[in-house]
Amino acid sequence: MSDSYLTDPRTKYFNQKFPEQEQETPALQHKMDPQPYSGEQSYKGSNRLEGRNALVTGGDSGIGRAAAIAFAREGANVAIQYFPGEEDDANAVKDLIEKEGRKAVTLPYDLREDNAGTEVVEKAAEALGALDILVLNAAQQIAQPSLEDLSMKQVNDTFKVNIISYFESVKAAEKYLKPGSAIITTSSVQSFSPSTSLLDYAATNGAVSNFTVALAQYFGPKGVRVNGVAPGPVWTPLQLDNGKLDGDIPEFGQNTPLGRAAQPVELAPVYVFLASDDASYVSGQIYGVTGGKPIDL
Repeated sequence: MSDSYLTDPRTKYFNQKFPEQEQETPALQHKMDPQPYSGEQSYKGSNRLEGRNALVTGGDSGIGRAAAIAFAREGANVAIQYFPGEEDDANAVKDLIEKEGRKAVTLPYDLREDNAGTEVVEKAAEALGALDILVLNAAQQIAQPSLEDLSMKQVNDTFKVNIISYFESVKAAEKYLKPGSAIITTSSVQSFSPSTSLLDYAATNGAVSNFTVALAQYFGPKGVRVNGVAPGPVWTPLQLDNGKLDGDIPEFGQNTPLGRAAQPVELAPVYVFLASDDASYVSGQIYGVTGGKPIDL
């Protein structure tokens, strides 16, 4: 019997050593080698989000970009927040959304700033005319070799972007989220298996996972579902913006059971599922997309 219909997950995407590289802040997806793949050419929708209106923070690159592209091809209008300086990546996503005949909105905001999370939600809802999918995905990840090297400014900034802005955005979005809406957070395998070089990042992801489960209890009686996605190693600009220690890039992701890092497109179907009515009885869950690394809450 032929097995030609099978795809080996170990070799489906790039599974070699990555070239050593780094970028100045902010790192850009189109300058990476190899460029992450967010489904630009391959993702095909089936109208699972027809008529919906989504906001994706960190939607210019990486996982957020893959989710934004997939949402548009599934029928949704999409607003993306991005860090100022990432306009080239953001405009590329905007073009892809508009090619699907959907409304695209780009919102340059630094989520370390007070009230940024609120303004992003308000402007997205105003521009789209509604808001019923909220993807909280923006993150700061800066690796440090020791606790001594970890400044309190970095800790404060990481918490502002990775969890405080999530609180602020949800508070601002509550009035727009009608029954049937969905909130999706992006956590990390670091929430369950933290690395010593990512103490602040891992701590915020632990908070995001806890926040997600508690928020589902709050919003459930309102008819709004809340779930999270916990990625493992994914090839995104986050890794090149001081996200890994010196010398770690070539081996990135190769310690997973599947032996490679993920490409952003591999997470897009999970975000689509959790946003769609297919997940009508799914809430308060954290979905691991980790290449085989276990997660426990």
